[in-house]
Amino acid sequence: MSTQGHPTERFTQGHLIRRLSQLYVGLALYGASSALLVEAGLGLEPWNVLHQGLAELTGLTIGVVSIFVGAAVLLLWIPLRQRPGLGTVSNVFVVGIAMDGTLALVPEAHTLAVQIPLLVTGIVLNGVATGLYIAARFGPGPRDGLMTGLHRRTGRSIRLMRTAVEITVVVTGFALGGTVGVGTVLYAVSIGPLAQLFLRVFAVPSASDGSAVVATGQPRRAILRP
Repeated sequence: MSTQGHPTERFTQGHLIRRLSQLYVGLALYGASSALLVEAGLGLEPWNVLHQGLAELTGLTIGVVSIFVGAAVLLLWIPLRQRPGLGTVSNVFVVGIAMDGTLALVPEAHTLAVQIPLLVTGIVLNGVATGLYIAARFGPGPRDGLMTGLHRRTGRSIRLMRTAVEITVVVTGFALGGTVGVGTVLYAVSIGPLAQLFLRVFAVPSASDGSAVVATGQPRRAILRP
């Protein structure tokens, strides 16, 4: 009797392993890329401006603040009737842990000759991470779900909800001491095209027919934040 599983079963198992690998590698790289932007000191993504400001206020690390904020945002899903997935819950913890771990390993940058490469590397790596974890299709990040939930409940466009929420978190974070600068602007204009590119690169074949599922239109991560 053969001990090998049915080809379809083996494909399904391999499909799940690939998706799980993409999810956790993507989330870890997302945290690492955010840490590089912190070390560059030239401006952060909108939510990390808030996280950094709160870290300055509380004395906690930015990764720990990210975890607390993610958990708090997740609670807001309840009245919005959003359902979290494995990727949603994992996002809360993995990104923050990876961010603090990377910050502990990467030395501080004090000159533009080091800061600029860190900034560019962080943004590109963020695009790679975005393509990996979103293509895994295990559910949106807590901040993504907040914006899509507001879109569904209010009838307003996702773009409007994104703009309103991210302006609020940037202004609040900046007032608390978060870093806003050229990196914030560069991130805003480049993450959409980068996310679209890497969503296609890391598209996972469907378990049912083996065809690749490729995002079309504007990538979810380009609209939202994990």
